[in-house]
Amino acid sequence: MATDNRIHFWRRNQKVPGRLKDTPKASNVNTKSKKPASFHEFARSTNDAWDIDDEEDDGIFSLKQSSSSPVQSRSMPQTPHLKLFKAPEDTEPLPHLPDRLEPISTNPEHPRLDVESGPTNGRVVKSCSDAQLNINAARNTLQKQQSLPVRPIIPLVARISDQNASGAPPMTVREKTRLDKFKQLLASPNTDLEELRKHSWSGIPREVRPITWRLLSGYLPANRERRDLVLQRKREEYFGFIEQYYDSRTDDNHRDTYRQIHIDIPRTNPLIPLFQQPLVQEVFERILFIWAIRHPASGYVQGINDLVTPFFVVFLSEFVEEDVENFEMASLPLETQRNIEADSFWCMSKLLDGIQDNYTFAQPGIQIKVKALEELVSRIDEDVHMHFQKCEVEYLQFAFRWMNNLLMRELPLRCTIRLWDTYQAESEGFSHFHLYVCAAFLIKWRKEILSMVDFQSLLMLLQNLPTIHWGNEEVGLLLAEAYRLKYMFADAPSHYKR
Repeated sequence: MATDNRIHFWRRNQKVPGRLKDTPKASNVNTKSKKPASFHEFARSTNDAWDIDDEEDDGIFSLKQSSSSPVQSRSMPQTPHLKLFKAPEDTEPLPHLPDRLEPISTNPEHPRLDVESGPTNGRVVKSCSDAQLNINAARNTLQKQQSLPVRPIIPLVARISDQNASGAPPMTVREKTRLDKFKQLLASPNTDLEELRKHSWSGIPREVRPITWRLLSGYLPANRERRDLVLQRKREEYFGFIEQYYDSRTDDNHRDTYRQIHIDIPRTNPLIPLFQQPLVQEVFERILFIWAIRHPASGYVQGINDLVTPFFVVFLSEFVEEDVENFEMASLPLETQRNIEADSFWCMSKLLDGIQDNYTFAQPGIQIKVKALEELVSRIDEDVHMHFQKCEVEYLQFAFRWMNNLLMRELPLRCTIRLWDTYQAESEGFSHFHLYVCAAFLIKWRKEILSMVDFQSLLMLLQNLPTIHWGNEEVGLLLAEAYRLKYMFADAPSHYKR
């Protein structure tokens, strides 16, 4: 039965990502499915689960999509479309539900109104359903919502500040002391990068995060006097690339790459209004296209689009005091917009230089990391490892996305930014330490994993882990556990070996 579940799990509706199709009843004959013999077979067998219908986004690409390389054509799983709801104490009074509903018109010009299933806060939405509303079911839904535990609603970006799920104040005495130490290091004629990494490991204050990220990524020199000159030269160089290459995006040899970028950009952080602004999407298209044609060994691979967002938001926060996720990019001066774009490009390039084997043909870096994660989990938690084997869940089916997107699809953006503080402070943070973060992240859900008894429910859990309320506190604990695992296993390859 687990095998049948695995077969049917990947069959999804192309129009609605993340939704399962109605599957036919299993045959009485229990046939054993053949496991993918190679990474390419796995990618092909799961392609329908990761693709969204591209035809609706054709735009200027009215011609049929030509065949592309296996790497460029592979689609990544998309972020599930989550809905955020207010906590019960913040909701408006619910409307009184009548004992009986009046018949609803079936006139096409006046579509019926229906109460949306799930936690609705009494919100009324349009529906095409012809089924009569069950009043008892609606009341039960409202009662369930009111009985849910109260959790604070944290913005997905959270002003890029140090905000914890516990509701702690954004700036404590200790944090003020840390901020003063950062300012002292950054103001010195030659910044001690090792000392800066040491202080950045446990998080970087919002006020100094942009300049610290530029330094730790290698984009800016440690010498303070040279920074302005380097910034000016690199920004001019980037926009020189735009003038030289960007007009070629509709050429035959670049059309497929640009088309895929054009389709992927609207899917990037769809819950955050900032990234749905046309101006911001144009910035991302330019960044990704220029990077792709300057790195022909890999080109553009889906997932790289996610890696721009933390840099973009952090550099934008330099000029924004209010809520970043709803900020209008067009309100900034054009020169400021250009500087944010150029800095995001160069810092993303520095990051990808260290993990480019994740995105070359067949993505060997990711395959190696997934196998390493499987080996590590088998040594630190045999029960979880054996449970995966029992349910016939392969690590590649969930950990591929963890490695390809650096957990960005699993965590809110505010948590990713905090995580990257440590990644940039840690030696080989993105290429090596990330493995131990993934292991710690997996074991964090040990109880939930062991409670799932079949392939489909287990994989659904692993692809939709409940981290929407996470803040710095949870990320700090995750990093501490990852550091412990690295200390125990990185230099002891036979430790706890099975």
